[in-house]
Amino acid sequence: MPHTHAWKFFRTGGLDQVALETAADLRHLDQLDPKLWVALSCPVKGLELDERTLALIDTDGDGRIRVPELLAAVKWAVARLKDPAVLLQGSADLPLAAIDDASAEGRAVLASARQILARLGKKDAAAIGVADAANTAAIFAASPLNGDGVITPEATADANLQVLIKDILATVGGAADRMGVQGVTGGHVEEFFGELAAFTTWSEQGAAQDVLALGGATAGAHAAISAVRAKVDDYFARCRLAAFDPRALAALNRSETEYLAVAAQDLKITAEEVAGFPLAMIAAGKPLSLAEGLNPAWAGRIAALRDAAVVPAFGTGKTALTEADWAVLKDRVAAYGVWTAGKAGASAEPLGMARAKEILAGEGKAALGALIAEDRKLEPEFKALGDVERLARYNRDLRALLHNFVNFADFYSRDRWAVFQAGTLYLDSRSTELCVRVDGANPLAAMSKTYIAYCACTRGGMAMAIAACFTQGDSDYLFVGRHGVFYDRAGRDWDAVVTSIVDNPISIGQAFWSPYKKFIRMIEEQVAKRAGAAEAASTGRLAAAAEKTANADKAKPAEPKKFDLALITGIGVALGSIATFLGVILTKFMDLPAWKMPLVLVAIMLVISLPSMAIAWLKLRQRTLGPVLEGNGWAVNGRVKINIPFGSALTEMARKPAGARLSLEDPYEDKEAARRKQRLIFWGVVLGLAAVAGWVRWDALQHTDGHGKARYFWMERAAPAAPAEAPE
Repeated sequence: MPHTHAWKFFRTGGLDQVALETAADLRHLDQLDPKLWVALSCPVKGLELDERTLALIDTDGDGRIRVPELLAAVKWAVARLKDPAVLLQGSADLPLAAIDDASAEGRAVLASARQILARLGKKDAAAIGVADAANTAAIFAASPLNGDGVITPEATADANLQVLIKDILATVGGAADRMGVQGVTGGHVEEFFGELAAFTTWSEQGAAQDVLALGGATAGAHAAISAVRAKVDDYFARCRLAAFDPRALAALNRSETEYLAVAAQDLKITAEEVAGFPLAMIAAGKPLSLAEGLNPAWAGRIAALRDAAVVPAFGTGKTALTEADWAVLKDRVAAYGVWTAGKAGASAEPLGMARAKEILAGEGKAALGALIAEDRKLEPEFKALGDVERLARYNRDLRALLHNFVNFADFYSRDRWAVFQAGTLYLDSRSTELCVRVDGANPLAAMSKTYIAYCACTRGGMAMAIAACFTQGDSDYLFVGRHGVFYDRAGRDWDAVVTSIVDNPISIGQAFWSPYKKFIRMIEEQVAKRAGAAEAASTGRLAAAAEKTANADKAKPAEPKKFDLALITGIGVALGSIATFLGVILTKFMDLPAWKMPLVLVAIMLVISLPSMAIAWLKLRQRTLGPVLEGNGWAVNGRVKINIPFGSALTEMARKPAGARLSLEDPYEDKEAARRKQRLIFWGVVLGLAAVAGWVRWDALQHTDGHGKARYFWMERAAPAAPAEAPE
């Protein structure tokens, strides 16, 4: 299909972007080459946009929105609106008149929107907002049946059916309905009645087989025997082996060294250390005592065996078991063990046999099936209620997403903020609006050519990280550890501290003065180093002098130092060379006309500053936002430039309000220091003028005319050339 739509592009900040202005633009958005989109994907979280709306667009649930998902959201909304251009307004409320009632999808949404408003008591409202459409508590409270296939106890007035639903919930569990209330579905009902049938069948089989050999004590006896079966079997096997060969008796009772190893430890009350030892002392044909001489780790379980199994089977007079008694005891509960191993419908067992038969004989299953079928009929109607919320959200939020994805119109607009701008950071007498929420410092951020201060922001127990871009001023007092205040889009203030910095030029003005600031900083560092070294040397000399004084009677008289004439001569030659070089420069400078002197000074400054300014200019031309957004999970396709005028708009310097007055009366001013500075400047100017005047006078005396009259250098330059003398 040929692309017939004529697109309009606009240029902002050096970036060509597509304009989204009409319904036709939205209808043909799928025809726009993705290479012309400014972004190709964005995260669902960390943006100043409703995460619920973004989650609806993120159909695969991977936490990112990509081009196909955004196109699908636009197509879905366009199909349900008369004029899709309403999406470009970004209004909070969706007019009912804007919903397309000519299509089946639109009619369903319109009917559901009116139903929602009616349930909320707003029957005559002409528009519906996100808050109305998302108010599920009020929407569904009026009807216990809401088309989700989940039946809660409150969905019926039949008391018996309510009890049955609660039995199902207690037995096989349930599911939450649209309101979050637990109820049962058709699957739960089928599972419950299946468990009931299995449980009753299994119980009836047990009664028919007469598995309760010990009556009501059979279950307890079986459990007690199962708990010690392996250990008692082991005991009688050892006794048979001892009867076979008495030489094995010592080994069967475990060696003395094993007991010594256990005895060397701190024994516990439960005697877990000896649990692997025999149940009792082994002897040929010895019965198992039920009370005395038992392994401490098993004494409790043998006592339970006596009470739960031996007494019901043999009476209270039985104090020991022979191997034959043990075989009889196991045989008495064998049938019960086989029966319990095949237990079915265990989840329904807590209801009891009587309740199970009562439910199976009743009409509860059919009644629940009818109720679930009735609820299912309402599913299309209530599904459309969700579509109303979706359309209301798209009506409010799609404009913002499109203008921060297809183009970055909001970012370059001065009356709107981009969805990735998290707020404003106040730091170092300025504020910057270009603050992006990030997970942490991004190694690629340096490619943005932007000065970035990564800040950790905290408020109460909350914390987040931002990347703040400074695009005006200088970086002299921006450093790691400096504190500021960050205001988010909701107006809440956060404590912010700089954690790392990506250093890039902020302005050409900063670059102009940068060499001089670096030079002064180097001088200060050298002075500090020299002062520190001098202090250390002075301290060393004082220590040496003190030591020398203390040992004056022991020290030999020192020989007087000799002057190093070569060193003194070298220093003199060096100072003379420097003075000659400076004199030549000063002479050449003073030979210039007066109007050229300031130009030479400016030229010298430019020679010093131009390299820094050129580097800064190149980097400022390349300054872009893309690498910064990479730290927030964006895939930026276009080159989102931040040129100098736009950067100046993003960062504001501190300025006094219009009409403000400044009083220069400083009660803490160091006036003596100010006077010393003024005197120093005054005498410096006087000496400079005197030096210039002296040099001018000396130069004039060197160039007198034929009458002994001095000629100054400006006269020489202004006077016409003398005519050549005629040859004699």
